[in-house]
Amino acid sequence: MKTLLTLTLIFLLTTITQAAPTDDVYTLGPDSTQHPGTPEGKVVGPLTLPSNIFPETTRNYWIYIPAQYDAAKPACLMIFQDGQAFVNPKGDYRIPWVFDNLIYRREMPITIAVFINPGHTKDQKESSPANWGDSINNRPTEYNELNDKYSKLIIDELLPAIKKDYNISDKPEDRAIAGASSGAICAFTVAWHRPDQFRKVISTIGSFTNIKGGHVYPDLILKEDPKPIRIYLQDGLNDNRGLRNRNGETTYDATRDWHAQNIKMAAALTEKKYDLNYTWGIGTHSNKQGGAIMPEMLRWLWRDYPRVDDPKDPAERMLMKVEQKEQNPAPAK
Repeated sequence: MKTLLTLTLIFLLTTITQAAPTDDVYTLGPDSTQHPGTPEGKVVGPLTLPSNIFPETTRNYWIYIPAQYDAAKPACLMIFQDGQAFVNPKGDYRIPWVFDNLIYRREMPITIAVFINPGHTKDQKESSPANWGDSINNRPTEYNELNDKYSKLIIDELLPAIKKDYNISDKPEDRAIAGASSGAICAFTVAWHRPDQFRKVISTIGSFTNIKGGHVYPDLILKEDPKPIRIYLQDGLNDNRGLRNRNGETTYDATRDWHAQNIKMAAALTEKKYDLNYTWGIGTHSNKQGGAIMPEMLRWLWRDYPRVDDPKDPAERMLMKVEQKEQNPAPAK
């Protein structure tokens, strides 16, 4: 005779299986599409970044430069893990178009975005929309471990490569980092180890679970003094819920329950008075809701970037067009 717990787990597993269509209720809005007249930034790449921190690996990355970028002024910076997913104009996030729209309306600062993939050796494959990398490259190691190795790759190897060509602000308040699933816990880990470099985080369907010990983060947050990190968490009620069917028997592992762990993260961050926002949707381990609300998450993340509010001067209350720079006249012959 099945116990009440077993029956409950079977009911939950059935509910989750039937819940996948709930992702379809999340659709991209006008902030995630192109609009005539909106200045379009430029995407450069894919470029290649080798690493000494993860020896014998390389990874693709792309750089988005806003149309309003002025090399004479330091730009803000935002780095997205699983870069191929966030830069993809046909994907769930379409960050270049979102940035175009929000920067144009002064709803976020002029921000250069970097989209970086996990690394791979010469015998492994680059991440792609068909396979983000868990089974084909170095993604599980780089993204899910809680040590500071990946933060060193970002700060000591990626940033110098970006700074060779672009003027990036050195202020940690001007730098954000984001990701989905394992890329989300990876982004949080970078800010956790190096809040002197990154103080803004966006996490969608974050894997704060026991893949490589990530389920301990809520306890670590409660034990340590709060760090100056602003974070937005998104997850779905039907994310992976730690239920497994082995040999006809359903078991539950709380440390592998994605949504329960996100709830614990929010509770710990709230107790320690972090600058936190979070939302729980009805979706599964999907990027649909994260993509749909990404523009609003970005508005919240950058909500207090400096703008002059002068009723007598509308200069910073107008759309942010591309400044026309004076051209030096041709020398007389």
